[in-house]
Amino acid sequence: MVVGIVKFDLLLHTPQNLKEKRGIVRKILGRCRERFPVSGAEVGWHDLWQRTQVGFAVVVQNEGEADSVFSRIENEIGRLGLADISGRDVEFIHF
Repeated sequence: MVVGIVKFDLLLHTPQNLKEKRGIVRKILGRCRERFPVSGAEVGWHDLWQRTQVGFAVVVQNEGEADSVFSRIENEIGRLGLADISGRDVEFIHF
């Protein structure tokens, strides 16, 4: 069993304040949670209104499956057009 963890650094396109940022982040997280078997949350840069970090975790049989899910999440974030991905960190924990 493998726990895969990914953190994306995002540059948000349109927010003019923290309230608008929260709405965009909520939409990104909600879309990814409903389409993929992951848990997700905003994990950094809470007080910056044009940047955020979101993290996702998944439990799978091997690293390849987790990496596949993370690639699909990355594509989904890009497809939404609400943010650009400026960084991606991946970690795997083996049990």
